[in-house]
Amino acid sequence: MPTPPRLIPLLEQFDFARRRLADRLTGPVMDSGNGTDVEVGPMTDAEYLWEPVPGCWSVRRRADGPGPRATALTGTGDWGRDTAPAPHPVPPPFTTIAWRLSHLSELLALRADHTSGTHSLTRDDYRTSGDAAGAIAEFDTAATAWRGALLATDDRALDTVGHSTYPHGSDPEDPFVDIVWWVDQELLHHGAEIALLRDLYRSRP
Repeated sequence: MPTPPRLIPLLEQFDFARRRLADRLTGPVMDSGNGTDVEVGPMTDAEYLWEPVPGCWSVRRRADGPGPRATALTGTGDWGRDTAPAPHPVPPPFTTIAWRLSHLSELLALRADHTSGTHSLTRDDYRTSGDAAGAIAEFDTAATAWRGALLATDDRALDTVGHSTYPHGSDPEDPFVDIVWWVDQELLHHGAEIALLRDLYRSRP
């Protein structure tokens, strides 16, 4: 299926942001932003789970229970991500790389399913990894699934309200092209947050 012309810049932006985050997580080099390669090491498990301030939300062993101000660990499997029902804690808890990467990967995986898959996956079905390598693999799988959903989208679908039935956003009320834009900005801003946390971890006292 030919890619709709107005989807092409959004797809290119997604590919750029995905590659930049993946390189930032794994190395051996990343794009500095001007085309210059900067050396970067792979993320370790200690860094993945690092809590830079007290009271962080993170991913945790289910047997250990949720963290401060969280009431549950979302997902399935031995590890889950701190969460609480709305209204969420104020001020929002600071979140670790593990939390942010799990959130981003879950968002991509579930939106892919609710766009071109079974339209049935929930947060209770998502399995979060307790180690860095597993989380990076989850991100790659989820990003690939979302990209596949985009490639299966025709021009008419871009204008269709509710083309994605993802239940944790405005998808059922918005044209799909707005959702594609939103996912790009989620990847860009969470990728930037994760990059900053990597810099802070490297420079910690």
